[in-house]
Amino acid sequence: MCKYTFYYSLCLILFTTACSSRRNLVYFSDLGKKTVDTGMAVNNIEPKIQPNDVLSISINTLSSESNNLFTLNSGYTNKMGFAEREGYRVSKEGFVRLPVVGEIDVKGQTIDQAQQTIARRLNSYVKDPLVNIQFLNFRVTVIGEVNHPSTFTVNNEKINLLEALGMAGDMTVYGKRENVLLIRETDGKRLMTRVNLNEKDVLNSPYFYLKQNDIVYVEPDKEKASEYSPNNRLMPLIVATISAIAVLGTALLGR
Repeated sequence: MCKYTFYYSLCLILFTTACSSRRNLVYFSDLGKKTVDTGMAVNNIEPKIQPNDVLSISINTLSSESNNLFTLNSGYTNKMGFAEREGYRVSKEGFVRLPVVGEIDVKGQTIDQAQQTIARRLNSYVKDPLVNIQFLNFRVTVIGEVNHPSTFTVNNEKINLLEALGMAGDMTVYGKRENVLLIRETDGKRLMTRVNLNEKDVLNSPYFYLKQNDIVYVEPDKEKASEYSPNNRLMPLIVATISAIAVLGTALLGR
């Protein structure tokens, strides 16, 4: 009887292993090897300034005194001795407050638009001001089934899904490329959507290019998730125990 139990257990293990679903690990797998696909990047939309963003605003004029008057210090040293960058935080109403000038509405504007808006206000005080603005809080977070999950600061305010995954060391073999979750907050509203990186159409998706504070979550496949399920943690131990008993019984019967 034990002999048959051993063979039954062995067949069960082999059957379970063989029935594991195969993952499609190829990005844009629906793009043929000989296919050349060209088109305009219609989804490359510039990020817009939102409440609570932190902006670096530098103002250059013909007068060094005016430069110091309108611009905050570019940096300071904190109590720990590390240099940090200080910027202008956008209020919940979408305003930044500049020295002398006062509040300026920049909510929903691109960097170029905000630079022009501030320059127009400064024209009443100085001649031909040059305004340069950068995001100080343009960060994206990549978590889940990637090799190096983390939060990354983006200096050029432009990053797409593939670049973010590359910064995180790419997905592991357990990552579901067909079901990547993107979490985005805009104007106090949270958007959650899923994208399929096995399909080339994702290149034209409005979610291919990321915005500040986006979170990318790579979900594990069912086999990986089941390893951590409380209901399945004892299964390997049970199977191993049955197999050990079967081997021992077979050895005893064979004497």
